[in-house]
Amino acid sequence: MTPKLQKLFLVAIPLFVAHGLEEIFTGFALVNSHVTFVFGWLTALPTMQAVFTTFQVTIWLLLIVAYLLILGSRWQIRVMTVLGIIFVYELHHVYEAVAVGGYAPGLITAFALYAIGFFFWRELIKHYRNVAYAS
Repeated sequence: MTPKLQKLFLVAIPLFVAHGLEEIFTGFALVNSHVTFVFGWLTALPTMQAVFTTFQVTIWLLLIVAYLLILGSRWQIRVMTVLGIIFVYELHHVYEAVAVGGYAPGLITAFALYAIGFFFWRELIKHYRNVAYAS
């Protein structure tokens, strides 16, 4: 992974935290159909069980990603591609804002993610080309 891609990833971390906080404080989970689709099954569980289940799944995913990252540069670029897809997915905030004709939860910090995502994808594609040509 290139140093520039590493720096972009590092900059993205606090932006994703800020974005998540904006979504939490503006009630994103209460109005977004994607949240209901992905996490709706947790509503049938007692609160502590739902929190614990979410924590467990998060740890499992962290372990899987950590393992993939230590496998080498090909897996690193694949994991970074997943992060790049998340940057693209965040575009749904603009769609939702247009649909409601105004602010949609998460919109403000999403713009910073779009900027970082643009540079992230540009560097990721450049890195991918270098790895592909080196093979």
